[in-house]
Amino acid sequence: MDINQITIENADNKDFNRQENMLSASLLSIIVPCYNEKDVLPLFLEAIRPVRAELQSKGCATELLFIDDGSNDGTLGLLREYSTLGENIRYVSFSKNFGKEAAILAGLKNAKGNFCVLLDADLQHPPGLLPKMYDEMINGGFDSVAMYRNDRKKEGFFRRHFSSFFFKLLNRLSKLNLVNGATDFRMMTRTMVDAVLSLPELNRFSKGIFSWVGFNTKWMPFETGERPAGKSKWSFGKLVSYSFDAFLSFSEAPLKLCSWLGIIFCIVSFILGIYHLIKTLIFGDPVAGFPTLYLMMLLMGGIVLLFLGIMGQYLARIYIEIKKRPAYIIKETEKQE
Repeated sequence: MDINQITIENADNKDFNRQENMLSASLLSIIVPCYNEKDVLPLFLEAIRPVRAELQSKGCATELLFIDDGSNDGTLGLLREYSTLGENIRYVSFSKNFGKEAAILAGLKNAKGNFCVLLDADLQHPPGLLPKMYDEMINGGFDSVAMYRNDRKKEGFFRRHFSSFFFKLLNRLSKLNLVNGATDFRMMTRTMVDAVLSLPELNRFSKGIFSWVGFNTKWMPFETGERPAGKSKWSFGKLVSYSFDAFLSFSEAPLKLCSWLGIIFCIVSFILGIYHLIKTLIFGDPVAGFPTLYLMMLLMGGIVLLFLGIMGQYLARIYIEIKKRPAYIIKETEKQE
């Protein structure tokens, strides 16, 4: 055989081996929390396939990791079917509905990739943005690429302004730095994922945790996709409750407010007492009667109950933490079929 031909073949083999090493060097875990998403999952799988192929062409292999959060509509049956397709699709199924925060935690714990991305199954987080996010991670040297909504006008007036107020107030009362419209749609390095998993708390607010652990983050805007099937699981009431959880998880401001208001009312009551004493002794005016006393008692009683409720919320979270119950219970995975 001609030595030049041998040289060319060796060079081709080296190029092939280099490509193989590139493919094995980067594995992106696409984590998809699911709760009653039977109708939309086939559409999601169809949408994600060309995205995975594009990432593969960039030297990034992918795995799909579905987290079934106790669905009762046949979602689990579809995930069992998908795991047999030979497309590196895995799933974890909970014993009941533990909530999206638990699903995010389980996804990060069970992901195998040196990169992880959180992606909703309802296609409102456009899968087509994943290659761009990956390019930003690799070329920009970022630890995380986080997405925020820039199309809040599609939401109702009250909901849009409530969300904006929530982010501003949370940033002011805590040490977080969340962009208005921040979502869970985020790609992270394994180093950042390990840092997130090092926080053992059960009362989790993932957006806040991602901000708290730090790391170099690139914020990118996106337009929310239309949900092609199924219904949103997030009512306005659930969003309000989620907001309270965020404040209680990352801010002591409510407790400080209780203390300061208590001091203010003590000062005000002392001043009013001196005022009425002087008014009675010097001017002989009688102290205002029953209606004033009645209203003050109701006001102070309501404030005391409010403060006790706030402190009770913190104590309840401490109680939950010290019991050390697991954030979720796994009923089934693709390995247990």
